[in-house]
This record gives sequence, structure tokens and C-alpha cells, in this order.
Amino acid sequence: METTSTLLTWMIFTPVIGAALIALLVAGKKLAGLTGPFIDQGSRFIAVAVSLLELVFGLYLWSAFDGNQAGLQFVHHFVWIRQFNIEYFVAVDGISVSMVILTSIVSLVATLASMPWWGFKDPHGGEGHAHFATMKVPGFMAMLLFLQTGMYGVFAALDFFLFYVFWEVMLLPMYFLIGIWGGPRKEYAAIKFFLYTFAGSIVMLLAIIALYYASAGSFTLADGTTSAHTFNMIHLAELGAAGHFAKMAPIVGIAFPVIVWFALFIGFAIKVPMVPFHTWLPDAHVEAPTPISVILAGVLLKMGIYGMLRVNWSILPETTASLAPMVAVFGVINIVYAAFICMAQRDLKKLIAYSSVSHMGFCLLGMAAMTPQGINGAVLNLWTHGLISPMLFLIAGVIYDRAHHREIDGFGGLAKVLPEYTSIMGLAFFASLGLPGLAGFVSEFLVFSGSFPTFNVLTIIAATSVVITAAYYLWALQRMFLGKLNQKYAQTPDLCWRERLTLYPLGALVILFGFYPAPILDLIHSSLSTLIQGVAKWGIQ
Repeated sequence: METTSTLLTWMIFTPVIGAALIALLVAGKKLAGLTGPFIDQGSRFIAVAVSLLELVFGLYLWSAFDGNQAGLQFVHHFVWIRQFNIEYFVAVDGISVSMVILTSIVSLVATLASMPWWGFKDPHGGEGHAHFATMKVPGFMAMLLFLQTGMYGVFAALDFFLFYVFWEVMLLPMYFLIGIWGGPRKEYAAIKFFLYTFAGSIVMLLAIIALYYASAGSFTLADGTTSAHTFNMIHLAELGAAGHFAKMAPIVGIAFPVIVWFALFIGFAIKVPMVPFHTWLPDAHVEAPTPISVILAGVLLKMGIYGMLRVNWSILPETTASLAPMVAVFGVINIVYAAFICMAQRDLKKLIAYSSVSHMGFCLLGMAAMTPQGINGAVLNLWTHGLISPMLFLIAGVIYDRAHHREIDGFGGLAKVLPEYTSIMGLAFFASLGLPGLAGFVSEFLVFSGSFPTFNVLTIIAATSVVITAAYYLWALQRMFLGKLNQKYAQTPDLCWRERLTLYPLGALVILFGFYPAPILDLIHSSLSTLIQGVAKWGIQ
């Protein structure tokens, strides 16, 4: 496959260049006598400039991408390690392009949320942002940029070896961002996050190696070549569609594709996170700084669903078709179980964290249905939740910066003194619960309408959880904003300009895509139609 563009390579590695510039600034403290404040401000400037440039790249990608074409676009492809047939292969199709664009938006929002500029004056002292006073700014910004490289790489890589490298690159910065700059239990949360996700990565690596050795054979690929040991995801998908892996000898009496499918699925399910692999997420969110929670909810959770579609659904379609009912059941468990858990939460951030677990269940249900509406709704839900959940975590960070706690019952009557904050929080809550006219409704409607013909009972159970979702959000709004004002917060300042700069654009996008989701659906439709045809021909068993 010929190279058509180097745009994705620039998107992937520009953050590394930014991190290197920050390292040069730090080195300048000894070599050129640069002062600490200059280095801190320079690091912030570099991180914002790089994230802004990435957004420009993402918007160009959006404008230039042809949604009517199901194949790969913006391809950069060459041999990397010839002895093992490993390639540097990056490209986007409709499955991945929306995720690359979403990453560019969320990364900029998270970077801006890390800035103390235009902040309010904290009545308790400090700069008005919980982690600013103690954060080592250059290290934080460099880790944030390295994290961006891993995220872009995961969504763009089409060589399995390269995909796994970026998957692991993403893990380390997140571990340090939580473990160094997190809350009181940051070490526990960081280690738990690392162990869960790394365990999933090891299982996934074994499956990747198994597919590599199983890929050789006499099958002729679409380009006329004979299949050999390969990590190329496109070639692996061709082999899977032709039933090549089903011919492999069983292992301990279990079909080879089934073992590989479960190994891959578990690795991705941990990242979703899917019940029962979800317990790392609330701890990670509660202890992570607000900007890192924004990225964790807005982008990292989406990688699990994306991985399932890119790998399980594309490479092992026959096994996927036979196991789809199981995926649907786990999706409904995610939706209902996490919704009831939200009802019991007193910590605002933990409530939002569990709501993310619930909403990822909609993706599992929709993609398991294998209907055009269901799978389009699942991918659209990745996008809409990627806008709404960062809003929610930013909102939790706003009140924590002012009150230095997130106990929902510890407030009361805040609408009287924080009308702007109340309005933006209401918008985010109503979008998340699926109010018509806001982004969350469109994706949930598509999931329900696409899943009902295939899993009518499960869809009905999942739909009833919307009532539970509305209950826990409205109850939280009542306890925090209505009733008698808690005089302890009578002088609490409303939103500052830094907070408006991050929340208002997300709010505008939530409203825009609630009324007009076509720009995203146009991007993903053709590629998802091809994916559906490849899986649906086997039929749900």
C-alpha cells in the first residue's frame, strides 16, 4: 500500500517534539540559568501550542476525509522491521477518524484545564486549582504530551505490533500523572490502574502473537500476495473473513479463534471498563487531577470499544457473531448495575465515574446487535460521551477547587450564588441522561432502535435504566443546588475565564450534535457498513 499522506505521523509525534522542547527548557536551568517561573510558563505555553496545533491537524483531517469511501485514507506505510514483517502502518477509516478528531478536542481542553491563568481567587489561599500549588509543571506537561502520542497512535496504527507499542506508551504517562499529581490515595489508584490494564495488555499480547503465527498459509490476499506471518491488521482481517483462523487446530479442545477472541476481548474489556473489570476506574478518577480525568473519560475508555471493533469484530467475525449475545448481556449489566451504583454515591466525581461505566454499556449493546442503527449508535456514543464526560469531570473540578470536597450532601442552595455554574452543570447532566435535543439522546436512540430487533428483552431492560439515570442526576442537582443555601458557601465565586474556556465549547458541541449529528454519522457510516456486512454474514447464533 502506497503512502498518501504523512499527516497522521505528524499528529502522532508532534507531542513528542513538544515534550523534548520542555526537556530543553528544564536543561536550560543549569546551562543558561533560566528561572523556575520562566520554565513553568514556557512548559505551559509549549503544551498549549502543541495541543492547539493538534486540533488544527484534526480539523483538517475532518474536512479532507471522504466519508463516502469505506477504505483507508491518509496512509503512511513502510517496512519497519523486515525480519519479522513488522510495518510502520498508520491510516484512518470511518471507525478511527472520529476518534482521532475527538482526541484532538479533548486533549486541548485538558491542557487548558491545567492552566492557572484567568483563575478565581481561592478564599482559602492558592491559585484556585487543587494541584497547581504542588505540581511540577514541566513534568506534568511533558507527561500530558506523551499521553497524546500514545492516544493518537492507538487510533491510527494498523500494524498489530505498532498498535501494541502505542497501547503501552499510553499506559506509562497515565500511571505517573495519577501517581505523582493525584489525590491522597494516588499511589493506590495508580498501581491499581496499572496492574489492571497491564494484565489485560499481557493477555492481548499473547493473542497478537498467536494471530501472527497463525497468519501464514496458502491464502491469496486481495493484493495478489500469498499470506505470510504478519501483524498487518488489514491482512489479518482478510484472513479472518475467509475463515482461515477457523482451520487452525484446537487448543485443549477449544477452537483456536475462540481462545484468541476471548484473550483480545478481555484486554479491551478492562479498558472499557466492562463489569467485572471496572473497579479500577472509580479509584483512578477520584484520585486523578481534573485534566487527567477529562482525558481518561473522554478518550481512554473509548479505546476498549475501538479495539473490539478494529480487532474482534474485523479479524474474527465468525466468532464475534457466535458470541454477540454474551456481549449484549454484559452491556446490559454495565448499564443497569452501574446506574444503581450511581444512586448510592455521595462523592460527585465517583458518581460521574460510575455513570461512564453505565454509558459504555450502551456501546457494547449496540455493537453486539450488528445492525446499522445499533453499531452506528455505538460509535456515535463514543463521540457524544467523549464530549459530555469531560464536561462532567470539569464541573466536578470546579466545585472541588472552591469547596475542597465533593460531597453532594455537603452543599445545598448553590443555585442562588452560582447561577452560571448551575446552568452548565444542568446542561451536562441532562445531556448525559439522554434528554432529546442534546447529544446523548441521539446515540442512545440509535442503540435502542438498532438493538431491539435482535435483543428485544435486553433492550427493554437497558431502556428502563434511563429512568435510574435521570433519578441519580436529578437527585444530585436537588441536593447541591436547590433548597436552603448552605451559608458556608454564600461567598463562593462563580465560573472563571479558564473554566468558561473549557466548558462553553464543549457545551456548544453537545447542543450542536444533539440537533445535527450528521457530520459524525457521515464520517463513520461507510466504513461501519462494510464492517457490519463482514460480521453479519455469519449471523448471530
